[in-house]
Amino acid sequence: MDTRAPEPLWRQLYTQLDELLTSGTVREGASLPPERELAETLGVSRSTVKRSYDQLRQDQRVGGRGRAGSVVRRPAARVEPLLGRLKGFTEEMQELGKFASTTLLVCEVVMDRRLASIFQRPSNAQFLHIERVREADGVPMTRELAWYDLTVAPAMADWDGGGSAYERLRQTCGVQLGGAEQTVEAVLSSDAEGAAFGFDTPQPCLLFKRTTRDLAGALVEYVEGTFRGDAYVYRMQLQP
Repeated sequence: MDTRAPEPLWRQLYTQLDELLTSGTVREGASLPPERELAETLGVSRSTVKRSYDQLRQDQRVGGRGRAGSVVRRPAARVEPLLGRLKGFTEEMQELGKFASTTLLVCEVVMDRRLASIFQRPSNAQFLHIERVREADGVPMTRELAWYDLTVAPAMADWDGGGSAYERLRQTCGVQLGGAEQTVEAVLSSDAEGAAFGFDTPQPCLLFKRTTRDLAGALVEYVEGTFRGDAYVYRMQLQP
């Protein structure tokens, strides 16, 4: 630690710890020293170590607190899909050379007045509701809540929630997709999303809301997908 350097001591410590984690010198699952112990070893204040550890937690490099110190976590692999075309998570991962997998949480036929209003259907209309966590190369990337109008695509009722919903709609249901409208907003992770992504505290995420229609203009899908902000970066190509 260089007390004469312009860089704050906490930042010097953070940089050195980050290099040790990135290089694999300190491996996933190992425990960093307790704050007080490391502070005494380095001859700095405990607040200096605490701030460095807090930044590592915020960056999702370590997690948890306790007598054994903070536990090193595997950094999430960052993905950078390109916006601009209607495609599902499975296709996005295929384009990036990653393996897409699914952990299914909910798969059921429901009647919901809120959804009926969104789809402009009677209150007793039925929808397939899917809740699942999508992974890229085994790393959880998004928690997805989706509803499908069984009036437009009745064969979706037999879907098990695995793979691509759009492939199912096209090949099994015979639905030709006409396009979608999508919004993106910044949110903090909920308790359910924190559990899915392994967050100890609420972390920045991207919330995508999408409505997808068939060629005739009928709404067939409504999706709310929360993507982890530490691993998901969307790219857009802008025309002059």
